[in-house]
Amino acid sequence: MSKSKFYVVWEGKKPGVYTSWPECQKQVGGVTGAKYKSYESRAAADKAFQEGWKKHWGQGAQPGSASAGKYSGAAGKRKSADIAAVGEIDYDSISVDVGTHGNPGPVEYRGVDTRTGQVLFSNEKIGKGTNNLGEFLAIVHGLAYLKQQGSSKTIYSDSLNALKWLREKKVSTTLVKDESTRQIWELIERAEEWLRNNTYDNKVLKWQTKVWGEIKADYDRK
Repeated sequence: MSKSKFYVVWEGKKPGVYTSWPECQKQVGGVTGAKYKSYESRAAADKAFQEGWKKHWGQGAQPGSASAGKYSGAAGKRKSADIAAVGEIDYDSISVDVGTHGNPGPVEYRGVDTRTGQVLFSNEKIGKGTNNLGEFLAIVHGLAYLKQQGSSKTIYSDSLNALKWLREKKVSTTLVKDESTRQIWELIERAEEWLRNNTYDNKVLKWQTKVWGEIKADYDRK
């Protein structure tokens, strides 16, 4: 079981202490100059919120983490260089991610508006599968969703394997085919068929976690 974290938002849509990354993300996504940081305990988070961002913001954060919204000094220069190398986030996009309980294990995925964090689609009841297979399904679901909407928005995924399978229109996995994995294999076959029979103009890009932090659809189960 992942360890709980608490997220302080000093400057965002609604400052406060939040108990999950998605809740924090809603407050800071798309907000210029947002200031936020994660803590291991509620007491530490409450204390930091009361003391204000000037004492806590940017301290002890690692580039690319969700621990702090901004960086200063040498860390800030590294951050700026990293962003220059990979580019800025296209917030007019969809981000997808997977949540699993074990790998392999039960799979769920969702697609969210990258700017607001609003969940646009999800599948929460898939049987035994893997992270990468879930990512592949989420990407194809996103493409089908956007095609239905007549939208050319970009899709972000943090799975290199899923992006490779998307280009090849075929997954490559060691997951066995038996009764416990029947559901996910049926979904994979449908997704592969959709790719063979449809075209799309949308960009499907790798989310640069080390530079941008966790993808906006993250389930916060690390």
